[in-house]
Amino acid sequence: MSEHDLTGFDESTFTHEGVTRPILRRGTGPAVVVIAEIPGITPKVLEFARRVAAIGCTAVLPVLFGTPGRAADPATVGRLKTRLYMASSIAKVCVSREFTVLATGKTSPVVSWLRALAADEHERCGGPGVGAVGMCLTGGFALAMATDERLLAPVLSQPSLPLPVTRSRVAVIDISPQDLATVRARCERDGLEVMGLRFCGDRLVPGDRFAFLRRELGEAFVAVELDDSAANPASALPPHSVLTEHLLDEPGQPTRAALDKVLDLFRNRLLEQPGNPAAAQAPATPAGP
Repeated sequence: MSEHDLTGFDESTFTHEGVTRPILRRGTGPAVVVIAEIPGITPKVLEFARRVAAIGCTAVLPVLFGTPGRAADPATVGRLKTRLYMASSIAKVCVSREFTVLATGKTSPVVSWLRALAADEHERCGGPGVGAVGMCLTGGFALAMATDERLLAPVLSQPSLPLPVTRSRVAVIDISPQDLATVRARCERDGLEVMGLRFCGDRLVPGDRFAFLRRELGEAFVAVELDDSAANPASALPPHSVLTEHLLDEPGQPTRAALDKVLDLFRNRLLEQPGNPAAAQAPATPAGP
């Protein structure tokens, strides 16, 4: 699947309705589906998956685009290679009918495949349910996946679709009205909590988008909004990727606090349940990188 270092991750595939994709998996315990950002499963995404596994969950990474393990940091591979890799992944997304990039009021068709993957991983890994993290162009996928009652911990990290290129696309997110109504009902009936993360100056994730989610989901939407100054200054890219490229993984840093909140959500919803043996084995604090 890849010439890059995927040490510690098991490689397999998952097929649903005739579509087969590679899967990376690490850890034991309830599943958390980690849906990578553009350009793909970078080393930083793998680091996040290791943190998920370290608390006692199984990190499950579907390969939707890009090359697993391939670096995309300009400081590491240079700006030209980064731009070319970004462009190739974006091009694949834009031409694919499975991704709704600009349309409003629609759930991307790929979400059906992701829901099936989550259901399969729940059966495989056990536990009370499944978590999901979407990032950037996949951020809203975690919200749409929550129509399935097995999805107990959805996290939307810098959800960037639909791309906010017009005013009508600023204060919405990539989910159909029917799916949003189902998620809202789960919040009201079951106490489902939806977490969202963004940098305040991120043009791909306007503040109006989070305001929309607050109106639609009420107190069930937990927004983590960070000042741009909290982003890791070592990154050559503008503040965007809260859990990966712009994470400053040091105690006391706002991005580290955001990471801890995400991991705590998984602990509370997936591990700290009566009769769940993984809860007794999960570390109280996230493991180091």
